[in-house]
Amino acid sequence: MSATNGGHNVGGVIYPQPFKIRRLGHFGFNVGNLDASVDFYTRLFGFRLTDEIDIGAFEFMREAAKKMKETRIFFLTYGTDHHAFLLADKTMGAFLGDSGPDGDVTLNQITWQVGTLEEVVKADDYLRTRNVEMRRTGRDMPGSNWHCYFRDPDGHTIELYYGMEQIGWDGRSKPRAMYDRRFDEKPALPQISEQQEVADAVARGVDIFSGQRVADTGQAKYNVGGVMLPRPFKVTRIGPIALFCKDVGASEAFFTESLGFVKTEEANYRGQTVRYLRNGTEHHSLVLAPRALRDTLGLSSHTTNMSMGFELGSYQQLRDAVAYLKQNGVRFTDAIPPELYPGIDYAAHAIDPDGHCLQLYCYMEQIGWDGKPRPASQRRKVSADWPETLPPLSDTYADQTFQGPLG
Repeated sequence: MSATNGGHNVGGVIYPQPFKIRRLGHFGFNVGNLDASVDFYTRLFGFRLTDEIDIGAFEFMREAAKKMKETRIFFLTYGTDHHAFLLADKTMGAFLGDSGPDGDVTLNQITWQVGTLEEVVKADDYLRTRNVEMRRTGRDMPGSNWHCYFRDPDGHTIELYYGMEQIGWDGRSKPRAMYDRRFDEKPALPQISEQQEVADAVARGVDIFSGQRVADTGQAKYNVGGVMLPRPFKVTRIGPIALFCKDVGASEAFFTESLGFVKTEEANYRGQTVRYLRNGTEHHSLVLAPRALRDTLGLSSHTTNMSMGFELGSYQQLRDAVAYLKQNGVRFTDAIPPELYPGIDYAAHAIDPDGHCLQLYCYMEQIGWDGKPRPASQRRKVSADWPETLPPLSDTYADQTFQGPLG
């Protein structure tokens, strides 16, 4: 994957960067009450706990752990990825330097998936030439994904990764005895395949089926598209993620010029300009808003998270989810108006125990071959009173299909 005529060969295609981001893979929040947040996201939203580690148990972290209120990290998922969501304590985030210069960064990471291990390694080299603040490169366990970590202009920890461990039909994560191939430095290329790793583990007598069992313990009593589930909805995708930035222009330049995002459009709301960026066919996977808008909207001042998107499987599920969550005491807000989520029509915004805003939606406008979004005049008009059903748009049910059974 060498530079060619000013570009980089990524699998035989020339890009400005030596990698191509495919999607938002996972993210994490640093929270004030870890157990309350785990309960909120598992019991109410259906995320499943795949693993838990206590960094205080590691010899090299024992002294540092004394400065933290909580040393556990929880890994959760909605699908087959080992994790799509991490929860850790705020004191851990502060110690690790994840709180940002103003102490209001509560996202412990924003993680984007690329296509190959080679892209991860080349990304490390490339970003260093652009004077990006690199944190570390290697491979973490649990999850088994190869990665490089760095910071954006606002101090958010960004990760590019390849090779996330998959949780199959048996619902078991990789056992601790297979953590021997953890890397704390940039790996040499090529590396052995995961298939070979499994074969090697079997050869040395590891019970490869001894990992943690992933299960939803709720009572399945709701008919969701013909399948009985513990809730009347299913999270089928995470993102888009919306951030409050000190300098929207600088953040846009970072994500477009260094990471290859494409600007879809921008919106002006009460004199503030908001930018919408994408890395695939979705209208946007990243929203950059000025911090001044945080006060205007009345969202929590303790976090740079404007909203985190959870896509549900259908409009019916979206309606049912709002009713279910309200019945279970979840607070909703009307602070974010439809003008601030172009490309998404009907959406609801829930607030988690730490004040993070969660955007629940079911439709994302898709960008075609010409790279142009749908004109605003041709978008669906959102009414305050949600109708029972909606007519389809040309790209309804045209985005990523959830792979595997709903439960």
